[in-house]
Amino acid sequence: MSTVAPSRRMAGVGLVLVAVYAVMALAATGRSFVSIVQRFDEAPVAYSLSAVAAVVYILATLALLFAGGHGWYVVAWSALIFELVGVVIVGTLSLVLPAVFQHPTVWSGYGVGYLFIPVVLPIVGMWWLVKHPPRRRA
Repeated sequence: MSTVAPSRRMAGVGLVLVAVYAVMALAATGRSFVSIVQRFDEAPVAYSLSAVAAVVYILATLALLFAGGHGWYVVAWSALIFELVGVVIVGTLSLVLPAVFQHPTVWSGYGVGYLFIPVVLPIVGMWWLVKHPPRRRA
């Protein structure tokens, strides 16, 4: 198994991936904060799920940025798997039980409100993690 130099990790696709995660983290955090402060009583489940998504995006951003070490690499995998499972479950439930999701979340409809980025992003992230394993210890 080869090691990847730190400069190669955060170049090209890796840099774009972290940037998109950072934008998603900001968007989800802002949306959930405003929704919770202004209208939490209207849809507590939906707005809580948006807050969970925001936390996952923040964690994934940091984990992908520092995934050169084994610990952060494991955190990155955990965050991306949680995100993908969350998008699939919430996306499916939002279609099957639309009355529960009258107020959309980041993951409703598999991320339709975010151009389906929430369903594609963790898959791209997992591919990137496979291609860029953590550095080996000396």
